Amino acid sequence: MFPQLTDSRAFGIAQALLEGFDRHYRLFRAASADAKRLFELGDWHAQQRGQRERIEFYDLRVDEAVRALKTSFGAHELPMDVWQQVKLHYIGLLTNHHQPELAETFFNSVTTKMLHRSYFNNEFIFVRPAVSTEYIENDEPASQPTYRAYYPTPATMRDTLRRIVTNFQLQCEFQDLERDLDQVLAAVEAELGDYRPRANFQFQVLSSLFFRNKGAYVVGKIINGFRELPFALAILRDPEGRCLIDTALFREDDLLMLFSFARAYFMVDMEVPSAYVQFLRSLMPRKPRSELYNALGLHKQGKNLFYRDFLFHLRHSGDRFRIAPGIKGMVMLVFDLPSFPFVFKVIKDFYPPQKDTTRELIKSKYLLVKQHDRVGRMADTSEYSNVAFPRHRFEDELIAELKHFCPSQLEEDGDDLVIRHVYIERRMIPLNIYLQEGTPEQVQAAVVEYGNAIKDLVAANIFPGDMLWKNFGVTRHGKVVFYDYDEIEYITDCNFRRVPPPRNEEDEMSGEIWYSVGPKDVFPETFGPFLLGHPGVRDTFMKHHAELLDPAFWQAHQARIRAGHVHDVFPYDPARRFRAGAPVALGD
Repeated sequence: MFPQLTDSRAFGIAQALLEGFDRHYRLFRAASADAKRLFELGDWHAQQRGQRERIEFYDLRVDEAVRALKTSFGAHELPMDVWQQVKLHYIGLLTNHHQPELAETFFNSVTTKMLHRSYFNNEFIFVRPAVSTEYIENDEPASQPTYRAYYPTPATMRDTLRRIVTNFQLQCEFQDLERDLDQVLAAVEAELGDYRPRANFQFQVLSSLFFRNKGAYVVGKIINGFRELPFALAILRDPEGRCLIDTALFREDDLLMLFSFARAYFMVDMEVPSAYVQFLRSLMPRKPRSELYNALGLHKQGKNLFYRDFLFHLRHSGDRFRIAPGIKGMVMLVFDLPSFPFVFKVIKDFYPPQKDTTRELIKSKYLLVKQHDRVGRMADTSEYSNVAFPRHRFEDELIAELKHFCPSQLEEDGDDLVIRHVYIERRMIPLNIYLQEGTPEQVQAAVVEYGNAIKDLVAANIFPGDMLWKNFGVTRHGKVVFYDYDEIEYITDCNFRRVPPPRNEEDEMSGEIWYSVGPKDVFPETFGPFLLGHPGVRDTFMKHHAELLDPAFWQAHQARIRAGHVHDVFPYDPARRFRAGAPVALGD
């Protein structure tokens, strides 16, 4: 039986909590909607600021709600039976709400900031969703549906494609829309092949454009009989501010690359996020819902769903946590569960002398990556506090390592081992291991990808710091992604120098450096001995990426970034562009 909800304070707290969430989502949605205006203006710096600031919205609103509940209700001193009533009132208020799953997560965030960890249980937080997100739709008269359906015939296909594009009402003229429609139509027909339109032949297109960096994306699917074909159209701007459709992407793998965990979050104007996630899952059924919420900028919801998936996996597996394979890090202790495709990273309590860093500095580097454009080359990392693991699932060697390197981060709580602060990111094959085990063809492709990854990071104003192979991983799509962030710097903060010539024969023969080195000095010529010991690796690297060993390459990019240039980094192979020979940089 539910307890009687007689305490007026409980209802007031529930209302205040929901008002706090509604304020958060109004601001989140307004920032997302503003991306369309910024795209139309070509204001890329404001677009980047908007993406960074939106990430901070959630924690700001949670802190506001905590202060309000303490001030108005003395909520942090209320007995637990009142909190149970608060939760039941809150569930009632979520009836007909358009973002109930996000509101439940907001409730958890606020209450876990106010209550002791011992009260984090089913009675006081949402461990499982209490309100269904099935079939939620915005039914207000002036609202847009989640997606629009178009019903072409072979004869009207081109006109249908025009309607799909123009219905978004972008306030910038197209460079040559008729040319673009011809190219999209040719791509669609090539993908469909010799098809026969069935009775249900249609295009379903999400009602909001997806904005990220300097691109806007139309996302939808083509349905014909039992076949569903995902697609996305990439819209860019030329230097004169005119729009153009740059490419058409098809199939699940193309969409997985577009929505990669190594890219910045999209800005999307959504009234019903769960409906967008449900639609996107129909395009990418292998992608977890947690990662789709992340991709839409709802990373707290993504964290919540990920943790639920993790607990579910623990209940249905029996293997043990172990020290992650590969070379051990100097500042991070990394462990994994073999059956679970993620790794867990804990900052150590002490570091070797060559690592001049602190826990707070390392955390600031990870926050920088969270807020930055990751250009498909830096893994998204979720940060958790006070995570309880079943102690018996840990190998003894891992327990010993944690107690030696991270004692301040451990707490024994009955049968649980609580880790006070941990980062979790998708597991990849460390690049150094991949190079050891790969075929000659795989090694060559990986070395080319490694150099491309460095260049993409440079374009995003990121210097990796430690460029060793072990700090990069290979995804299942063969992409090389950077994941060791404790030494990253902005390119514009570095001082790229040539190695001064030796002053005399003694300098030349010495094993020690003969020149001064400042804290932000970087000498690209010195990368070679650390990276290129293997002849096969060296030949491939020098053929494709020799400029990375030249300070002039880094200085030139540094100057362009300082001058305000924002590079284009595409979430697809440049060869897929309709005008593949066009300059990569399409405007500042």
